[in-house]
Order: sequence, then structure tokens, then C-alpha cells
Amino acid sequence: MRPRPTAWRTAWVVAREEWRSLLRSRVALTAVAVMLLLTLTATLVGFEHRHAIESERARFQALADQQWDAQPDRHPHRVSHYGHYVFRPLSPLAFFDFGVDTFTGHTLYLEGHRQNSANFSDAGQSSVLLRFGLLTPAFVLQTLVPLLIGFLAFGSIARERERGQLRFSIAQGIAGRSLLLGKLLAHALIPGLLALPAFAGIAFIAFASSGSSSGGAAMSIMASAAFMLAGYTAYLLMWSCVAVGISACSSRARDALIMLTGLWIGIVILLPRMLPDLAASRIILPSRIETEVAIHKDLAAIGDSHNPDDPYFREFREKTLARYGVKRVEDLPVNYGGLLMAEGERMTSELFDRYMRDNFERQQAQSGWVNAFAPVSPVLAVRRLSAALAGSDRESYERFLADAERYRYALIQALNRMHAEQVHYHNDKEQRISQRNWQSLPRFAPAPRPFADTLRAQVLPSLGVLAGWLAVLMLALALLGKRLERKAA
Repeated sequence: MRPRPTAWRTAWVVAREEWRSLLRSRVALTAVAVMLLLTLTATLVGFEHRHAIESERARFQALADQQWDAQPDRHPHRVSHYGHYVFRPLSPLAFFDFGVDTFTGHTLYLEGHRQNSANFSDAGQSSVLLRFGLLTPAFVLQTLVPLLIGFLAFGSIARERERGQLRFSIAQGIAGRSLLLGKLLAHALIPGLLALPAFAGIAFIAFASSGSSSGGAAMSIMASAAFMLAGYTAYLLMWSCVAVGISACSSRARDALIMLTGLWIGIVILLPRMLPDLAASRIILPSRIETEVAIHKDLAAIGDSHNPDDPYFREFREKTLARYGVKRVEDLPVNYGGLLMAEGERMTSELFDRYMRDNFERQQAQSGWVNAFAPVSPVLAVRRLSAALAGSDRESYERFLADAERYRYALIQALNRMHAEQVHYHNDKEQRISQRNWQSLPRFAPAPRPFADTLRAQVLPSLGVLAGWLAVLMLALALLGKRLERKAA
């Protein structure tokens, strides 16, 4: 809608009268106060929850690093089986939306010859109450605030129609579009007020985190915060348009309330819960046990490095001898056992990586199937945008697993090189090397996902869905304004 300048003044008068009407309603005031308190509580709880998790993981990571460095002089192959723990870091905006982090593991045990799964998810260690949802600002704004918008705005037009005030207002010269714009202003600023604590928290964390980060990381945090604010503003404005539009279409206020409640149940509750189950039934994801069995079978098929008569490793031995120009492994300038361990690790890691990528592709297909319904249920779009910008989406979790696996492989292969180059073949079992060798190895430092990738793959498509809804709703409100004038004539 593009009203004339005078229409804006008229709309402001309508909005002011709507606020006065709401202020006279104790029920409306109580509901707004409770929701505002809930948003503030969710923001503070999110701050505390993220700080507690970050502190705990940092403490355990420091303890794991200390234990790794404290190993005595020993054989490098024993070090690879001793293993090391790494923990998934949190992004600064994770306080706002914990996404999949609540249900995925955050601790990985890295060791030779194995690719372990992440463990110790919050859901696995908490009571069943966590299944009802963690109180986060994202949950409040995505789920509860739209319900309150409908509760406050369902009678904005329909109640005036029932009382005969609508015909009188239009007869007094108030244009239908100005009337709808005024109602929209009134009911759009209310969710803006309710979201203020969460938005202030996003801005505070963004500025605080960017001040302690490098240039590129600081820009990513600030951009993530800006897009987060834009996405939720569009989402809440969309619900305000829906509520005012349905009220304008309804002949009775109670009909508008029933329609808004049913729409909220379908869009916010039912579809987001049903679609993942349907996607899981269409695109089957093997269980962890099934994957372990398949990997075990493939490992048995590719060869056994501990069997001297294994065809593959017998050929590997012959190629190694030929490359160094010797007849026996005892005459090699390096320890053949270390070379054997390195080759076995390479083969098993390729197998692990293939199964991991296949799992990622299946999950991506499931997510793609669900996201295809985002135009029907915009809450899917805002959830996708929110989790991606908070760094708590599935892609960020998969990136952590992939980074940890690359680190595990580099760590074990570094130990295998020590085995090959520093341990004598004739004294392989008893010889030890200095602990300084593994103390000097690099620590696990996963790189954050480039913001450009997140923007292109998840944020812009989600914003496109929300913008599309807003465009359609604004056009519908413009048409409804003309319809109100015709009916009142």
C-alpha cells in the first residue's frame, strides 16, 4: 500500500485509537506484560545457558589438552590409541536460538582406526521436560508472539463491523486503506515492543563479540545480527498483516479468532512437526548400528594390515620394498610398521569419510524436502534463517564433524610418521619417543563457516520466502481496503 501523505496522518490517528482501546483492556495489558516478561526471561536464560555451556566446554577442552600433554614418553602407536577429546564451540548468537545443538552431541573422542560419533547431547542428559522445547528468544518469537498477535488483533476490524462503527468511520471520510494501515501500525508495533529485549540482546552480543574478534569474524557477527533482526522483523510484521487481514475479512470477531487460532495451529505447530516425520519416511536414514555394521563389513573386505598374507597389504609391502630398492622390510630406512599403520589409516579414513558424506547427503535431502514447504509455513523459513545465523543449524554441526575428522586423520597420521621415522624396526614394541613430539602437534581449532556460504544457501532463500509473504499480504490489504469502502457505501 502507498497511501497519500494525508492518509498517513489518518492512519496514525486510527493506530492511536486502537492503542487506547487495548489499554482499556486488562486482559490485553496482562497478556502483553506476561509476554514481554517471558521474552526478557528467555533472553536472560539464553545468555546464562550459553555462558555456562561455553565455560564448561572450554574447561573440559583445557583438561583434555593437559592430559594429552601429560602423557609420558611412549610408543607413538600407543598415543594414537590413547586418543584425544575435542568439544564443539558455540557461536556468539547461539544464545538466541540453540537449534539442533540441544539434540546433537558436542563431544568427540578422536582415536586411531575409528571414527566415533559425537556424544553427551543436552537432550540425552536432561529430563523429558526438554522435549517441550528450550526457552529461547527464538522459541518465544517464532511460536508464542504470533499467537498473541492474533489474540490482540482478531477484533480490530471485525468487532467494529459488528458494532456498526466500521460503516460510520468510512462514512466520516476515513479511507479503507488508511483504516487498515492504522490497524496494522497499531498491531505491528506491539510485537516490536515484545521483541525489544531479544533484539537488544542480539545487538549487545554482536557489538561485544565483534569488539574481541578479528576483522573478518567481527563483520560476520555484525552481518549475522543484522540479518537476524531483519528476518524476525519481517516475520512478526507478516503475522500482524495476517491478523488484521483476517479480521477485515470476517463478519464476526469470534470467527476471526477461530480462523487465526486454526491458522496458527496449522502453520506453527502441525506442519513443522509433521513434515520432518514425513521426510524421514520418504528418505531413509540408516541408524548408527546399521552404519557400524556396514562399515565393519567393508573394513573386512578391503584388507587386514595385521595379516601378512593379506593380498592387498602383501602387494603394498612389495611396492614399498621396490620404492626403497631393498629386499626385506628390515633393510628399509624407515620403520615398515609405521608405513603399514599410515596406509591402513588412509584406507579406513576414506571409508569413514564416504559413509559420513552419504549420511550428510541424506540429511540434506530430508531438509530440502521440508524446506520446500517454507512458502506454505513461513515459520520453517524463519527457523532456517535463525538457526543458520546463530550457528546452531544442521550444516554447522556437520561442519564441526567434518573438521574434527580431518583433524583426527592429520593427528593420527602425524603419529604414524613418528612411528615410521623415529622408532627402530628391530625394537618396535619396546621403544619410546619423547613426549615433546605430540605436545608440539597443533590443537583443534575449527574454522567458522564462511558467512557468504550461509547467506547464499540459507539466509537469502528464507528472507525471500518472508518477503514474498509480506508482498502478497500487503497487496491483499490494499484490495481489502477498497472492498471495505465499497461495502460501506
